[in-house]
Amino acid sequence: MIEKIKIAVIGLGYVGLPLARLFSTKFKTVGFDMNQSRVDALMAGHDATLEVSDELLQSALKNGFVCTTNLEDIKDCNFYVVAVPTPVDVNNRPDLKPLWGASETVGKVISKGDIVVYESTVYPGVTEEECLPVVEKVSGLTFNKDFFAGYSPERINPGDKEHTVEKIKKVTSGSTPEIAALVDNVYNAVLINGTHKAPSIKVAEASKIIENSQRDVNIAFMNELAKIFNAMGIDTRDVIDAAASKWNFIKLNPGLVGGHCISVDPYYLIQKAQVYGVLPRIMSAARRLNDGMGDYVANQTIKMMNKKGALVKDSNILILGITFKENCPDIRNTKVVDIYSTLSEYTSNITVYDPWANVDRVKKEYGIEAVEVLPKDKKYDAIILAVSHKQFADTNWRKKLNENGVIYDVKGMLSPDIIDARL
Repeated sequence: MIEKIKIAVIGLGYVGLPLARLFSTKFKTVGFDMNQSRVDALMAGHDATLEVSDELLQSALKNGFVCTTNLEDIKDCNFYVVAVPTPVDVNNRPDLKPLWGASETVGKVISKGDIVVYESTVYPGVTEEECLPVVEKVSGLTFNKDFFAGYSPERINPGDKEHTVEKIKKVTSGSTPEIAALVDNVYNAVLINGTHKAPSIKVAEASKIIENSQRDVNIAFMNELAKIFNAMGIDTRDVIDAAASKWNFIKLNPGLVGGHCISVDPYYLIQKAQVYGVLPRIMSAARRLNDGMGDYVANQTIKMMNKKGALVKDSNILILGITFKENCPDIRNTKVVDIYSTLSEYTSNITVYDPWANVDRVKKEYGIEAVEVLPKDKKYDAIILAVSHKQFADTNWRKKLNENGVIYDVKGMLSPDIIDARL
């Protein structure tokens, strides 16, 4: 039966496109997205997210991979994979609208015997309680009688060229034992390191949500340590390096927790836990602490400026980086914006420079005028290295400071000799 599989991947973003491209190496595959300009760019052979190289994408297109906005182009598929975002609203409550919309799309094209697999990160129960009823309503088909389902959580790490999609070990699951085996076989056909077949869809959903929640909690602990040791005048990273000499110490560094996964996914489990009368205190505290680190960095910078006699009001400040992580163009939920927001209460003379970010997207998303080229002769009263892009490593940033200027290194990337403090 696996030989007859024709796959449609719905959602061609950071998760969907790499997966669709990979599936196309073994199966007839169509990528579907509502964004016509995105589809046009992909069909022209370029992925703006940089997750799939032009060479790989163009090779896939040459071998029959197609991207489309036309529902008719995916009606003859029989294995639908949903890879759309799962954001939160302004109150950090799960926003399932993208998933509902994608489920409606599946409902319009799914036929008897077909399978739909969800990859979007959700709390346990979303696939069966929120998504599949929409598919049933739109299609008129009955779940687990006329069509079937699975869940295989995405594990894409934006910008990571080592742990690419084909090398990731994937969790799989299905709505019946037979479908679970089929879904597992489909993924195994394209993965180098295989799969872990979970006993149920809910277990697979839960496994994904705790991956990111665990990392969030661990980073929050490091951020709390950074606050303690900074107050004591001890370098946190020196402490971590010393502690890491023990074989079972888990080495993580403090930092800004942004992006679409670690800073968002825990809210899904926090929300669902409260429905069952459980208050997840550790996860909630971790989220509050990590969400406040941008403001903390800004205030630490202001504190240093005051100590060195640099006037904060109307000062010239340079922020290096606005993406949520190094060496990728992803600006989703970046916490660098919080640094900018706090500093903007004191000065409007803030330059944001990021060679990876699309300045138009930064303007549209956050209302911040980032620059594509750093002014050559301009001097600054403070420089904050917020993202450790490789382009920032070799510059002597002290030469760009005014007298009494300060450098704050969020990422611990720069030599301790040229900085005034680091997180």
